[in-house]
Amino acid sequence: MAAPEPFDVGEDFERFSQVDDVFSRSWWDESIRDEKSERFYATYRRPLEQWRKANGFTQRDYALRNAAWHVSDVFTEMYEDQGRRDGFQDPLSMLRDGPDDQLPSESPAVAADEIKKVADVFGADLVGITAYDERWIYTERFSSITGGAKPNDLPEGMTSVIVIGQAMDAELIQTAPSALSGAATGLGYSQDAAVLLGLAQYIKNLGYEAVPSMNDSALAIPYAIAAGLGEYGRHGMVITPEYGARLRFGKIFTDMPLAHDSPRSFGVKEFCEQCDRCTEACPASAIPSGGPVPVALNRSSIKGVNKWSVDGEACFGYWSKINTDCAICVRVCPYSRDYSKPWNRWWQRLAGTRWRHVALAIDDRLEGGKRAKPKRWWSPAE
Repeated sequence: MAAPEPFDVGEDFERFSQVDDVFSRSWWDESIRDEKSERFYATYRRPLEQWRKANGFTQRDYALRNAAWHVSDVFTEMYEDQGRRDGFQDPLSMLRDGPDDQLPSESPAVAADEIKKVADVFGADLVGITAYDERWIYTERFSSITGGAKPNDLPEGMTSVIVIGQAMDAELIQTAPSALSGAATGLGYSQDAAVLLGLAQYIKNLGYEAVPSMNDSALAIPYAIAAGLGEYGRHGMVITPEYGARLRFGKIFTDMPLAHDSPRSFGVKEFCEQCDRCTEACPASAIPSGGPVPVALNRSSIKGVNKWSVDGEACFGYWSKINTDCAICVRVCPYSRDYSKPWNRWWQRLAGTRWRHVALAIDDRLEGGKRAKPKRWWSPAE
């Protein structure tokens, strides 16, 4: 039996251009780009000059956030004078050539198991494999040099996409919104870059093509869902059984013959239909209530997919206002729990049944998703 479609794609579907991504637009679109957005980027990539006395936004908090981003930034900035931004507008490129001869495997299933084992050794928290799907490939990439489009020149013959998930630190996320919680995001990307490069080089050493990709080249969420890593949530993110929404995703395009995983369901859609905690908590009112819709909210939304959509313009506007990424929706999501604890695994099973309203009531009663004071992350005794 064929695997279910990860999304309800309509006849009016249109592939997406990275030029219209809200972060790309913040470089060229005057309706998005302003002094606040320029200050937002500057605090990441220039010597620290601006911080506040507010809890979670001090020099110490920004120092940790930027240090967490540093490994990812090294790759991003390496070729900027040549028009590349590895990991965000271009695939990671620091790879050696492989041999001409390909090492055959016993079967695609065996090869997939070996890939997952290597990914685990290199530090991946989650890994799934799915088929290459042209629909989720960007029609074009964005060039920060020209402020416009450039070709999305993935190699011909790609057949599989390996999706890597890196968990974000739960205690840091609990301080959102803060510069401190932004360290969880940066560390996720930095770890992702290391895992993607190592795994891609392993595949190339076997004689196959491998293109490691972070936020560039394609939409990661549809691939993550198709690879069986989780379900789509109201807040526009993938909710996984292992980490909830606390993940960053990367992907590797390859022509290596690999068995593919199937999408899975554990009750997220039905739960999100009853839960609107992320909608209520969002300070930018960027997460609509109600059901999925097929229309694009603005030019930074994909057209022709019936799903919950987040207003990227409003979301990024709040990021620029507070001078760091937000993650409130991740913090308040009832699925963002510590599943190493039996109690939380029991809660997840309950949330996947017709008694999901009880699971939601329990989470409300326990004040799930309550913000932790950033000072207590640094000094738990305070």
